[in-house]
Amino acid sequence: MAEKRFKYVIVGGGVAAVVLVPGFYVAPYERPALSKAYLFPDGFARLPGFHVCVGSGGERLLPDWYKESGIEIILSTEIVKADLAAKTLISAVGESFKYEILIIATGSTVFRLTDFGVQGADAGNIFYLREIDDADKLIEAIKAKKDGKCVVVGGGYIGLELSAVMKINNFDVAMVFPEPWCMPRLFTADIASFYEGYYSNKGIKIIKGTVAVGFTADASGEVKEVKLKDGRTLEADIVVVGVGGRPLTTLFKGQVEEDKGGIKTDGFFKTSVPDVYAVGDVATFPLKMYNEIRRVEHVDHARKSAEQAVKAIKAREEGRLIDEYDYLPYFYSRSFDLSWQFYGDNVGETIIFGDRDPAVPKAKFGSYWIKDGKVVGAFLENGSPEENKAIAKVARVQPPVTSLEQLKADGLAFAIKI
Repeated sequence: MAEKRFKYVIVGGGVAAVVLVPGFYVAPYERPALSKAYLFPDGFARLPGFHVCVGSGGERLLPDWYKESGIEIILSTEIVKADLAAKTLISAVGESFKYEILIIATGSTVFRLTDFGVQGADAGNIFYLREIDDADKLIEAIKAKKDGKCVVVGGGYIGLELSAVMKINNFDVAMVFPEPWCMPRLFTADIASFYEGYYSNKGIKIIKGTVAVGFTADASGEVKEVKLKDGRTLEADIVVVGVGGRPLTTLFKGQVEEDKGGIKTDGFFKTSVPDVYAVGDVATFPLKMYNEIRRVEHVDHARKSAEQAVKAIKAREEGRLIDEYDYLPYFYSRSFDLSWQFYGDNVGETIIFGDRDPAVPKAKFGSYWIKDGKVVGAFLENGSPEENKAIAKVARVQPPVTSLEQLKADGLAFAIKI
């Protein structure tokens, strides 16, 4: 059995890391492009345009960069066994990779309706979006089913972004989700009402409070209808599913401490096993500003946690100390001509401000979350770069609030003056 030895091995191929042993056939790229411009009719986003870490304004790491930097990037390699005690990874073809320091950056994978035994969920033209292969297959279906009917299952990030992109591709779109409003993990009912109204005005049919319980297929095996729990049936040429995901920790089960569904780390992303670090979606880490541990699935945290882990490794080797990770939660999305950003924590009372009329072009509105008399979170639709920096600062500083009425009256001006 072949064996290779490295000082550092990073297993996983997402945005979170410089990759030595990914299971991809291309160099690491930034996934957010896949649910946005990559699927536009004119194909605005294509590799090598969104290799890491161009999305954060960093250097675009093209395949040659790895070789020039002295990094061996091993593509199309599936790791099927990890022995952390022996500091060894084994590939599907029997190769052995020995390491001194390991960074786990395996990310997460999507939940599939077949995982839940949904009848007919293995029909053709039912898509999930995680890798560039998934996006390429969806593009081919869009071309083949031009101007057809699309059902999007799920009302979160993927549901909202893909409903928009399928409408841009001139499909008749219905978005189905079980919750009382879209994006319930972040949006309040007031915030969601704007986006639901905007999407409805674009011609997207929003079906709330029910789920897909079955699919029928035509003679060629391609999806034909979506059966809903409430008894309705929707015609569909394409179905796109976005119902969440799970961190890819299976390789390390029983070998490393876990918490809240992920691999538990400290503020330097060290795990319970010496010389093993975990970053990105798989890491459950101390969220310093809230004095609790969390797992965050977002590209911003993936980039920053990887940077923190590498800094910690180098500092240890050089006998230096660095500060613990002090992360400000950040989420964003873009669809149609909408663009929102959120910073901080979405707990406590909410105050909404601005113009939430979905018929108004470039409507600008936002929300603050207030807990224990302080602003702990801030959301803004259609903010300028300066305004988005202002709400980020508010979430970081957590200024006191003496009057909710005055906060509502001040609106965005409250953040700008901090």
